[in-house]
Amino acid sequence: MSAHGGRERHEAGTARRDGAVTPRGWAVLTLAGLAVALLVAAALLVPWSRPPAPRADQLAALRALPVDQVARGRAFHGALRPAGWSALVVGLVVALLLGLTPVGGRLVELAGRPFGGHWAAQAVLGGLAVMFLADLLTLPFAAWRQTVLNRYGLSTQGWGGWAVDLLKSYAVSAVIGALVLLGFYTVVRLSPRWWWAFGAAGAAALVVLLSFVLPVLVEPVFNRFTPMEPGPLRTELTSLAARDGVPVRDVLVADASRRTRAVNAYVSGLGPTRRVVVYDTLLREADPAEVTSVVAHELGHAKDRDVWTGTLMGALGAAAAVVALYLIGSWAPLLRLAGVDSIAQPRAFPLLIALVTVAGLMATPVQALVSRRVEARADAHALALTGDPVTFEAMQRRLAGVNLADPDPPRWEYLWSASHPSTVERMAAARAYARESGG
Repeated sequence: MSAHGGRERHEAGTARRDGAVTPRGWAVLTLAGLAVALLVAAALLVPWSRPPAPRADQLAALRALPVDQVARGRAFHGALRPAGWSALVVGLVVALLLGLTPVGGRLVELAGRPFGGHWAAQAVLGGLAVMFLADLLTLPFAAWRQTVLNRYGLSTQGWGGWAVDLLKSYAVSAVIGALVLLGFYTVVRLSPRWWWAFGAAGAAALVVLLSFVLPVLVEPVFNRFTPMEPGPLRTELTSLAARDGVPVRDVLVADASRRTRAVNAYVSGLGPTRRVVVYDTLLREADPAEVTSVVAHELGHAKDRDVWTGTLMGALGAAAAVVALYLIGSWAPLLRLAGVDSIAQPRAFPLLIALVTVAGLMATPVQALVSRRVEARADAHALALTGDPVTFEAMQRRLAGVNLADPDPPRWEYLWSASHPSTVERMAAARAYARESGG
């Protein structure tokens, strides 16, 4: 037993005999409070009461799609599936191998050795080494996925452009990761007993900060954004936003065509950074009424403050995760497996990554369910705002065809990871709206 660990246990025992709440006790109370806050936020802000369209309507919508389009979409996703699941399994195995054995701790030590084993070198360089090792080992599956995208004609990128984007992604991750690692382990050294409290507050603040910063600083690293040219479409979109009462800073066009033929649009940012972004591929593939339908969907996200909702729930979830890691990671059997004395050591970072990886897999279907409900509400908003279910359904057909979507994916896959309602659900929702409105 280490002297540090024995002293903490002695202090905890003394606190209990004196009737005071120990740091671990406060952590349990904090985690319970954060969990309740997260559940309340989810109950109040997520549109749980909006059920999917009846299955009969979905099957009717599926029969209305061209047979060759459905077959091609299913073949495409069937070709992608092995790479995706292989990457998930390999990533999980690597995380568990590094986190639940002394191997990860030794890697952290090795990374810090050229700098005399200084804690900062272990924290930053060792932490980045652990993260990028998993990326490196799953890189072949990313290349496999790109091969499928090229084979089906969805990607417009050569291998050089793909590699450049990959390096950009690594660079952004390294900068953000280094700052987070240095900040986290600095807090641990300054407050060894209460780091979990400061870490939870810092994690929540980081989620909020990134919601503002990513659209402004990170998105331009991967795409060039230009204001949509003046004309009837831009006038229609800005008028639509004004009619909807949604303050949007700008409507931008992203040069997505340099890497993909897929069509899309999205809303990003908060407050003064909020903007609607339309892919240039969407402008080329869709007619103006269909573009308006897509943007109406994005305005629904802004109208219902979905970015704020996601940021709030993400902040609460991040804070809760830090506290949970402190509690679970302090379990002696886990520490022995990892070959460390404390979860707060830089050498224990691989254990943190292993726990985060497992928690992320467990949370995936819940996050997907929340996302589908939010997206369905935005669809309903688009239908009500435009009053044009025919164009909405036509746009869903186009999205499915150009993006090679599986219009009615396997149920297990849909429940596990689908972030949007399926194509047939969205088409059926448009038909239900038409019936209800008499259109």
